[in-house]
Amino acid sequence: MLAPSSLADWLTYLELLHPKTIEMGLERVGRIRSKLELVPQFPIIMVGGTNGKGSVCAMLESMLVCAGYTVGCYTSPHLLRYNERVRINKNEVDDKSLCDAFAQIDTARKDCHTSLTFFEFGTLAAMHVFVQTHVDVAILEVGLGGRLDAVNLFDADCAILTSIDLDHMDYLGDTREKIGFEKAAIFRKNKPAICAETDIPHSVYQQVEKTGAKFFRLNQEFGFFNKQAQWDYWGPKGKRHSLSFPVLRGVKQLQNASACLTALDTLHELLPVSMNEIRQGLGEAVIPGRFQVVSTQPMIILDVAHNPAAAAVLSQNLAATRPKGRTYAVFSMLQDKDIQGVVQTLKDDIDFWLVCAVDSARAAPVDYLINEIHKAGVAGNEDTICQFSDCVAAYVFACEHAGKNDRICAFGSFYTVSGVLQYLNAQQGR
Repeated sequence: MLAPSSLADWLTYLELLHPKTIEMGLERVGRIRSKLELVPQFPIIMVGGTNGKGSVCAMLESMLVCAGYTVGCYTSPHLLRYNERVRINKNEVDDKSLCDAFAQIDTARKDCHTSLTFFEFGTLAAMHVFVQTHVDVAILEVGLGGRLDAVNLFDADCAILTSIDLDHMDYLGDTREKIGFEKAAIFRKNKPAICAETDIPHSVYQQVEKTGAKFFRLNQEFGFFNKQAQWDYWGPKGKRHSLSFPVLRGVKQLQNASACLTALDTLHELLPVSMNEIRQGLGEAVIPGRFQVVSTQPMIILDVAHNPAAAAVLSQNLAATRPKGRTYAVFSMLQDKDIQGVVQTLKDDIDFWLVCAVDSARAAPVDYLINEIHKAGVAGNEDTICQFSDCVAAYVFACEHAGKNDRICAFGSFYTVSGVLQYLNAQQGR
């Protein structure tokens, strides 16, 4: 095979290179890191958890950029372009930088006779770009779990655990105790470990004791007061009063923002950030697909919620913005997710289910989705549960039938939101 020449070629090559999408373990990726001598000379903030990781990364990234730092940020998955995963100062890294990084990693992989998954390639490429760019700080989002995730190959100067819920149970275990153990493995000795989860499994405390991390818990070592028009934060460096709400929407965002401020408190000597920069950063943080409102009449919401815990947050957010009219759901999920659990959580918020397929080998067939909707207790008929060939067809149907007092919510997967976003961008000529 000829060497890939474009980013699209590289991504196709990487997808075909490894027989498994996910292979847990750090030994293989560790060999390549050593071969490439990827030793970051900048502080690393690592963000793990079940839900909320993207929001925390976006807020931290925004505040640190406002403070004048050169900030590398690595997140996954992406919605529209792979480049979304690797950013410097909130700007997507260009194709050439990614291709150059992939080429060096592939050469090292061949020299070491080692296989790498798509995500492992991406993680090494992001760090390669950050090292070459000499960023001042890197924010790394854990892909899956923590203990055996490729991101955990690097040492966190500060680790944030956003939430602990049931997801990826085939890999992480089927209880919150097992999942908490995996996720808390990103903690490091004598380094701050911040937990925004209020119901902390015992296994997380075990990891704190094992690693010797400095533990900061929501409502214990840090917290917030919601004062309706503004909010107050309190933490290791004292109190901040009369803060404006984060521009990111949702009932959990003060929890997420508090974890971010605690991280900055604990890293103050390494990365000082002023209150003005914090305020500005919270007001400028943007992340597509997280209770993203793209229209108001009718209200159109995009949300990547794909597990029951995220669905519960979406339900709270929908309840807080309930319209006078009806709610149409553009809905699809992957077959390896808890479809019935998501539907049960949201069934009282939805009037019409517009069920569609998404472009993924893991996608749940439409008939299967409809069966799971019925199993979850939705007593619908062909008028209230409709099927469509794809997300765009479902979304167009919703737009044609929704009045200005109705609401459309596309959710269930990154693929669902991505399909609608691509259509919206095409309509706007982007």
